[in-house]
Amino acid sequence: MSCTLIGDCKTIILSTPTMPPIISHTLTFSFTNLSSSTSHSKFPFQTPKQSRKFPLSIHIKCARKAKRTGKLRYPSEKKKLKLQKQTPTDVTTSLEGVWRLSRLGVSVHDDPGKDFWGVSEALLSEIAKVLEFPVASMLPADAFTVVRKSFDARKAYSCSSRSITGLPFNSSGAFEGFGLMVSVGLSSRFGFGFISCKDWSKSSDESLFITMDFPFFSDGVGILGTFDMATSGSDSMALKMVQKEPKFVYTVDMDVEKLLRLEPRTWEFVSELEPKFGFIELLHQNSFSGDLMSVIKNHGKINETTSSGEVVNGSHVSPTRKPKVVVVGSGPSGLFASLVLAEVGADVTLIERGQAVEQRGRDIGALVVRRMLQLESNFCFGEGGAGTWSDGKLVTRIGRNNSSVLTVLKTLVHFGAPSSILVDGKPHLGTDRLIPLLRNFRHYLQELGVTIKFGTRVDDLLVKGEHVVGVKISDSRGSSGSSCQKMGSDAVVLAVGHSARDTYQMLLSHNVDVVRKDFAVGLRIEHPQELINNIQYSGLASEVRSGRGKVPVADYQIADYVNLKDVKTSSDLEPISRSCYSFCMCPGGQVVLTSTDPSELCINGMSFSRRSSRWANAALVVNVSSKDFDALNFNGPLAGVQFQKTLEQRAAIMGGGNFVVPVQAVPDFLENRLSASSTPSSSYRLGVKSANLHELFPFHITEALQRAISMFDKELPGFVSDQALLHGVETRTSSPIQITRRGDTWESTSFKGLYPVGEGAGYAGGIVSAAVDGMQAGFAAAQNLGLWNGRIEPVLGKAQNVGVVKY
Repeated sequence: MSCTLIGDCKTIILSTPTMPPIISHTLTFSFTNLSSSTSHSKFPFQTPKQSRKFPLSIHIKCARKAKRTGKLRYPSEKKKLKLQKQTPTDVTTSLEGVWRLSRLGVSVHDDPGKDFWGVSEALLSEIAKVLEFPVASMLPADAFTVVRKSFDARKAYSCSSRSITGLPFNSSGAFEGFGLMVSVGLSSRFGFGFISCKDWSKSSDESLFITMDFPFFSDGVGILGTFDMATSGSDSMALKMVQKEPKFVYTVDMDVEKLLRLEPRTWEFVSELEPKFGFIELLHQNSFSGDLMSVIKNHGKINETTSSGEVVNGSHVSPTRKPKVVVVGSGPSGLFASLVLAEVGADVTLIERGQAVEQRGRDIGALVVRRMLQLESNFCFGEGGAGTWSDGKLVTRIGRNNSSVLTVLKTLVHFGAPSSILVDGKPHLGTDRLIPLLRNFRHYLQELGVTIKFGTRVDDLLVKGEHVVGVKISDSRGSSGSSCQKMGSDAVVLAVGHSARDTYQMLLSHNVDVVRKDFAVGLRIEHPQELINNIQYSGLASEVRSGRGKVPVADYQIADYVNLKDVKTSSDLEPISRSCYSFCMCPGGQVVLTSTDPSELCINGMSFSRRSSRWANAALVVNVSSKDFDALNFNGPLAGVQFQKTLEQRAAIMGGGNFVVPVQAVPDFLENRLSASSTPSSSYRLGVKSANLHELFPFHITEALQRAISMFDKELPGFVSDQALLHGVETRTSSPIQITRRGDTWESTSFKGLYPVGEGAGYAGGIVSAAVDGMQAGFAAAQNLGLWNGRIEPVLGKAQNVGVVKY
């Protein structure tokens, strides 16, 4: 008999060699007369000829995680395989260059800890195993460089029995025991673990009752249900998710030349190395690795001036002057676009409606302490963008090994970020590190000749025919009647953030092509950090020590799809499946206000670098689309903005005004009841008020959130807790619009000379992806202006599809 999961891991197929498949969403079956050699009447299969008693031990085998093949492989995997086929390894090549050794696991008890980035004795022991070198202590640490270090405390299957030991998955794909064989294939988009069973003993009954509730866990950190095998009597055998040994997982580069020079006796072992996909790789050093300034210096061909008589954006550019570029917005995309353009010789003016980080910090302090909201200098607007007062995450779906990502990270290190972000598997900075970094970034731009105007708002575009030829600006802190000034330019890089709603409206007045974009809305959940540590690390939680211990402060990432076909709504909205997931998880953080209007209320999370707060928070959000906007009669390109504003205004009313946030205990939210006057404590400093958050959203969104939270509790037992508190509302997960742009020039499809970039334009989400987009757009603008003749693809890799959002 075989049992296989398909689709979303909740559908099961049963089959035997003599019986057609049976499709079921649960699996319950029984066997009697197991000693008989004939086929069972219900499930015909041959049982071994033996006496009627169970074996004294059980052998468990399960299928391995299937490898990605064909079109399912990631682009980086395809590239590696292609290079391996093109350059077969021989003794000569194996003794040259650099070998990359991956997935080297070191027990947390043997590792120096999360803040150690060197090569320890324990790591040398793991390297020696790969090389099959007999004496690890003879390996010179100087020949190895740690390029990635992650902490792995994921849950896994493991045996706990007097007679059974844990066995890893193997290729046979069989589960054997009690005189029968059940083939089990676990299909999951997140991962696999180890199988285990509890104590068991012989049963006096002749039947065996088996129940399988297959696990489905997200990012290896949880499980939905258990896998039980039980006799019809009182004895049972169960498979459950338990904590496997926590490890630090390393990726190490081995410099062969240095290794052989320092320890010649390794020659024989290195010469026998063979590439093993995902574990051992011979690197092909064919690209320059460095920060953005070094990339431009070493690989660029910069024109000092444009050629005589050249026309840029319809205007004659004198050969004696530099092209003028206005960059609007000093978030990651604006800063990196400015850096590229200034380095190649453009006359750059950087305009920011908010204030420099020093003044911005004082304005945020006034908001938190005295409830004074500065409309143009707050958690959203100001130097560094919305990500400055956040967790400072540097993770991205573009890929850590992407050349553009590495260039961005190395540039951040140049301006003051710790070098550990180049190694850490989950790098983050924290607000306290971002502030001095941004100050250094600003000073460097000013040294290059960039003019930076803080407290300056772009009110309009200057348009001539099909070209944008400048902007109208005014003092963002002045009165509404303050005079506007015109600033001419050859190009305008529009790097506004996702909250620049007035800019979106201005673009529509010029008929700039702006389209709706899906995003997500929800609530921000907060737990005691100690609770999350215990859920994720179990007995190892004591090693966290408020961010100063051996292991990182525990976080989580959870996601699922909620099917709402059986939910009836009063609107014309068709029932759909929705993606529900955690967003911007801030371990050791706090909940903060991100409103840009006193009549609206929206929130976010932030952390400092040490993540030492006693709270952990994350947004739990549900994707929304045009169907949701249409259901509320919100039309046009800014329908998503109207949707956001409606929820934010409703949250402000529920909180009672004055930036008080409506909250609800998680169990009460699931039961649709108002929380008692005493709610769990909150890190939000402007006050909270108990409210019916299930009335905040349209019913179908509330239903999706409730179902998702219940499912998340199965992945992270204890997630639904009396200590967990929901805050409303989280709406600005990403831009609700996208400004369309051309794939060849990166200019707007509506006007030449206008470059929409970053998160506000709908092409990024997060610090790194926004920086990458701004950097690539900067090079595109430099080429269009005749300032850059070099090829950037060999250095930074092929630019991401300009019409695709990257996070």
